[in-house]
Amino acid sequence: MSRRGRKAVLPAAGHSRPERLQPDGLLVRHFNMAGRVREYDFATLPVAEPLQRDLAVLFAARCDPNRWSVHRSSRSVWFWLEVFGKFLAALESPPQRVEEFTAALIDRFWLVMASTGTNRAGFRLVCSLLLDDQRLQGGPVSDALARRIPAHKSTRQSYSTSEFEEIKLVARRMFRSALLRIEENARHLERFRAGEFAPDSTPWVVGEALELIARDGDLPRIPGPSGQPYVAKKYRKALGGQATEATWQRLFLSRPEAAALGVLLLAEYGWNLSVIDRAEVPRAAPDPGGDDGKVTYRIPVEKRRRGGGEWYETENVTDHGAGTPGRLITEALAATRFARAAVERLAPGTDLLVVSRTGRVGRELGDKDRHPPVGPFYFGLGHDDVKWWTGKVGLKGSPFQRGRRTVRAVERREPAQHSQETHDRVYVLPDKNVQAAAVPVIADGAEEAVAVARKAVLVAELREAPDPNDAETATADCSDADASPWPAPTGGCGASFLLCLACTNAHVHPGHHPRLALLHQSLEGLRSALPSSAWRRDWGDHHDRLEELKRRVGPGGWAHALERITGDDRTLIDHLLAGELNP
Repeated sequence: MSRRGRKAVLPAAGHSRPERLQPDGLLVRHFNMAGRVREYDFATLPVAEPLQRDLAVLFAARCDPNRWSVHRSSRSVWFWLEVFGKFLAALESPPQRVEEFTAALIDRFWLVMASTGTNRAGFRLVCSLLLDDQRLQGGPVSDALARRIPAHKSTRQSYSTSEFEEIKLVARRMFRSALLRIEENARHLERFRAGEFAPDSTPWVVGEALELIARDGDLPRIPGPSGQPYVAKKYRKALGGQATEATWQRLFLSRPEAAALGVLLLAEYGWNLSVIDRAEVPRAAPDPGGDDGKVTYRIPVEKRRRGGGEWYETENVTDHGAGTPGRLITEALAATRFARAAVERLAPGTDLLVVSRTGRVGRELGDKDRHPPVGPFYFGLGHDDVKWWTGKVGLKGSPFQRGRRTVRAVERREPAQHSQETHDRVYVLPDKNVQAAAVPVIADGAEEAVAVARKAVLVAELREAPDPNDAETATADCSDADASPWPAPTGGCGASFLLCLACTNAHVHPGHHPRLALLHQSLEGLRSALPSSAWRRDWGDHHDRLEELKRRVGPGGWAHALERITGDDRTLIDHLLAGELNP
């Protein structure tokens, strides 16, 4: 289950009511949701000073964290205002004030900007800002500013199956190697703390070094003759040198390794880069579906929305073992535990999931929307981290936008932090891999009537979401039990829940997929345990319907369904196969 809501917008500490427009009327300050500031000097625009002041007033009115919660928003509008300023400066008679703008001027700017999708988006941003000015509302200028601009069709496509598998393999190798390294050194540190090594022996010195790294983020450095600090000789000798691989990387992820983890989070959960950058530490709880000691993680996923504020939903994933969705969270927590502990000592309450160590201590991030470093530790992922990682592993371009499209449109075929309409319009319909996969489905549809008459097949209707008017059953949702093809003597439906998929009143949505995938898996197991004739008589038709469902859901969606099986699903299917569930 997911829980959606809107976080309260609180004033940043020390900036409860910051002055956005400075006294000179030209300098604008934008405080983001974290209270960090970015300045914009309108005196640098190549237009007349009165127009600079007019634009500064409009811009400052939007530099409210309730309107523009991140600097990315103000930076984008500023960039296009600079483009607009250069356009105005090139005119034979540039306007001196906003009220001198004409419809012809706006039309001329449109002709300059209409060539590409990026420019059209910039034109829309400038016009939206200008429409805030009362002097331009109403009349031909207002109509020109409010012109309807056709949406640009994205050319970005999903990865092919082989391309995406290669990217995941590269990321998995790098992160797995880092996790094994950290786990190995963690075990050595535990043995050191337990007093298992003889004092001053090489293993003891390694343990002492690990203790210092865990506490301080690095080993103490001694100034050398040339002024270059170096690690004490006893540690260099025991660790095999003083390079990062021999010292702090024993317990911390490097930034490329954190990027590899980010790629795996993208592939597993479909998160985009900004969500991964701000991902908080998940909270663990016992699996509500059983008493086997497995944990379920509650993951708060933040999604900033246009119009201000922050929206979030909680995703629950359970670690049932290798290959299940929760296992990646378990591994991420293990790989970052020493870094998160060190950060907690330096800056209590930071509580972010993706933490890495850098050798470039003291450098500030250019992107002030991101959490600033704490000592030598960086948080989340930025575009620079991804670029660094792709260069290191020999890939071309960031995998995040195409990868997210692949996860959402091809593998899962369901929306994430957006509406079904946006999912279909932006992710599904324009994608060539989706279109190619649809060809055999369309062809199969022409033969469906014949197939229904010839053998037992899936008759239930597949839907994208549950209908609140339906009644839930063990295997599907029922729209009208009283109209069942198999009526009970006392009214209602008298059929086994196994026959729901053969009923025209049944509706199947993605929430049913995990238990049905488990049922299919269980019937496969029975096939090897029973005589062929008995299995075909008792279970064959049910298995055929599930095979049809598997084909229509697709390999990616079916694999995702298997990953989402819960303890409750296992209990339900066990009872169903034992004949302990009745309509």
